[in-house]
Amino acid sequence: MQSKTLSGFTQSFAQVNSVKLSVHTAGTGKPLLLLHGYPQTHATWGKIAPAFAQKFQCIIPDLRGYGESSTPVTDSEHTPYSKRTMARDMIELMSHFGHKRFSVIGHDRGARVSYRMALDHPERIKRIAIIEVVPTAEMWDRFGAEMAIKAYHWTFLAQPAPLPENMIKANPITYLEWTLKSWTRDNSLDVFTPEALESYREQFRDPAHIHALCEDYRAGATLDRQHDEENRKKGDKIKAPLFFLWAHKGFPAKTGNPLGLWQSWAENVQGHAVDCGHFAQEENPEAVTEHLIPFFE
Repeated sequence: MQSKTLSGFTQSFAQVNSVKLSVHTAGTGKPLLLLHGYPQTHATWGKIAPAFAQKFQCIIPDLRGYGESSTPVTDSEHTPYSKRTMARDMIELMSHFGHKRFSVIGHDRGARVSYRMALDHPERIKRIAIIEVVPTAEMWDRFGAEMAIKAYHWTFLAQPAPLPENMIKANPITYLEWTLKSWTRDNSLDVFTPEALESYREQFRDPAHIHALCEDYRAGATLDRQHDEENRKKGDKIKAPLFFLWAHKGFPAKTGNPLGLWQSWAENVQGHAVDCGHFAQEENPEAVTEHLIPFFE
């Protein structure tokens, strides 16, 4: 069916790794997977997806628990929402579309899925772009007072169920819009298209998705951190060429030297700071296409 949120894209559903994923596709050429973050959906790519689809075959899913994808039952370890499990979703999804090797762009939580894929499945990833995160273990290591205030959601959403779920459900749209605005450069919803905002609001109207999104962060505080620390202890590095984009006023900038952090995690790193808040692809789409299209060509 024709996508309601991504111009020129077609929506379908794929059953992979025991979940049903909503997927939007368009374009021809080399395969490129685009992965969104929190509190968003595939619609975050709406301003740049048409430009990328002119150059690449773009595959844009909703991560498990997000958007129109399914919300699997969790377990006591939060395994179904670990980035390792989500990475397996994406590996199987790309196999579903016939791609053994592919490139990936990830923003926020999608970036964490992206680099986990590159570490766990290095033979599958050709090139990787990371937007606006540093590795999970590094982020937790830098949780001083300033970071704890700015990234309060990391600890809030990771609290045991149903505390954060119940608090969000009391007024989900207000919580969502406060979060979106507070992470932009200008503290405004104006950078988001009406179609994207409605997509984000729709998932926050569903208690099952609210729970799934909290599970994502519970995994981030436990399994994801553990997996990163295991890689760091072994000295594992991402082999695929990596391009890192970060915002002048975003979360990674608060770590002091975000590009240097990625250089310790990958063998071949380049990067650039962008004038925006946390949502580069929506706040400054021109900069994202300017830097990343040549990187993937």
